[in-house]
Amino acid sequence: MEEPLSNARCNDDLPPCLSVVTPVFNEASTIDRVLRLILAQRPVKELIVVDDSSTDQSGAILKQWAAREPRIKFFQHERNQGKGAALRLGISKASASIVIVQDADLEYDPSEYFQLLKPILTGKADVVFGSRFAAFGPRRVLYFWHAVGNKFLTTLSNMATNLNLTDMETCYKAFRREIIQKIPLEENRFGFEPEITAKVSRVNARIYEVPISYNGRTYAEGKKIGWRDGIRALWCIIKYNFLKKIPGT
Repeated sequence: MEEPLSNARCNDDLPPCLSVVTPVFNEASTIDRVLRLILAQRPVKELIVVDDSSTDQSGAILKQWAAREPRIKFFQHERNQGKGAALRLGISKASASIVIVQDADLEYDPSEYFQLLKPILTGKADVVFGSRFAAFGPRRVLYFWHAVGNKFLTTLSNMATNLNLTDMETCYKAFRREIIQKIPLEENRFGFEPEITAKVSRVNARIYEVPISYNGRTYAEGKKIGWRDGIRALWCIIKYNFLKKIPGT
C-alpha cells in the first residue's frame, strides 16, 4: 500500500501506483486514442490489456503498442469469452498497489483517475466507485430507458448489499490490489458489475463513491451492452447476494 498522499491535488502529484485493466473487443476505432490517454496519466505504472478475440484490427494495434511500450502487458483470448473473463485475467496479472478498470472506448476519461485514487491513497477507502449520476462534469445525454434500468438495478443492488451507491453499473471502479485479487470472480460478461459489488460489500471493504464525467456512445458508435445483460445483472444481484457464499466470509 502506498503512503497516504493527503496533499496530492492532481494526477501530476501522484506516484506510479496504478494498474489499469482494459478489456478489448472490436474497438479498433478508439483503442489507439484510449491507450495514449491512459499512458499519459502519471499514476499509471502498468496497463494490462486483454484482447477478447477481436475480429477487427484491435489485436494488431495492441500488438504494435505492446512491442514499443514497456508498461503494456498484452494478453489475448483465443476465443471470445466476454468482458468479465477479460477482467478476471487482467486483474490476476496486476502488480501495482491499486487496480482500476478502464473500458476501451471513449466513454470514461482517464484524466479523472485522481478522483478515484485519492480516497484510497489518503487511507480512507479500499474500493472506490466512479458515479456518472453524482454532480461533477459534463455527461452526454442519451438513452432514457438505459438510465431507468441502471437506477433500477442500482436500487435492487443497494437493497441487497445495504450500500447507498448511485451507480452500481459504472465501469470506473478502483480497488486496493490485495482486496480485488482475493475475491473469486466468476462472471464472463457484463455481470461483473453486480457480482463485484455484492462481493466487496461482504469483505468489510471501505467503499467510497466519487463523481465522474461521462461521454456515453450510441449503438451506432459501438455500444455493446443490451437488455439481455440487464436481465443477467438482475440474476447476478440475486445470485451473489443470496445464493453464493464467498470463501472467507
